[in-house]
Amino acid sequence: MMALDLSQNKHADVSYEEKERLFEEVKADERWHHVLYGCYECGICVAACPSARFYDFSPRVIAQAVAREDIDLIYTLMSDSIWDCSQCFSCDRCPRQNSPGQIITVMREVAVKNGLQTAKDALQGYGRIIYKIMATGSQVSPDMLQPDAFPDWGTHVYEIAENLEEWRRALPPETLHTTETGWKVDQKTIIELYLIWHMTGVMDLIEGVDEGLFMILVDVMEERLEEAGYDDITFD
Repeated sequence: MMALDLSQNKHADVSYEEKERLFEEVKADERWHHVLYGCYECGICVAACPSARFYDFSPRVIAQAVAREDIDLIYTLMSDSIWDCSQCFSCDRCPRQNSPGQIITVMREVAVKNGLQTAKDALQGYGRIIYKIMATGSQVSPDMLQPDAFPDWGTHVYEIAENLEEWRRALPPETLHTTETGWKVDQKTIIELYLIWHMTGVMDLIEGVDEGLFMILVDVMEERLEEAGYDDITFD
């Protein structure tokens, strides 16, 4: 039995119309009709779910809530439980061919797109990864292995943090805190990544989650694109 109290409306300050709008956006996704076919309440998805072992989390609750179109509960889940999913899709062994993991993926995307505070909180630690990808072509540097940067790593991150010196010697960067990597990433590759993110709307999502990070990336992008001869492309 889940400890999370789902019996009451935890977000009475948010209008029902707004909650319904978000759910309609979830249902409008083209994946919707391929991942939800009705729940037997057999519990197989929960038994297979690694997150259910460590968090106050149940993929079955999510499948049932969206199947019943329980608007208040769905908003509560979007503001809490969906961020506990490890996205391993072990729940895909459902005999009804439901995929709570895919449902959660869509719910997360809607939460990010609409700038829900829980989405911002969940993704806060990954802003540094995004910056490093854009700036250097690498996604991690040793100084990022900190408990406060990735709380969703669980207790294991504390074990890592206690041995930072060993991890730093094992990772490729040349110094303890540099963002320069031990391998060279071609500038053309980074520019192509910038353009893909801009044209597919990823930069818009980043702006909704972290406006400060967005402005930093825009400055980096404009400078590199100008150097590469892309003078006619703007990102505002």
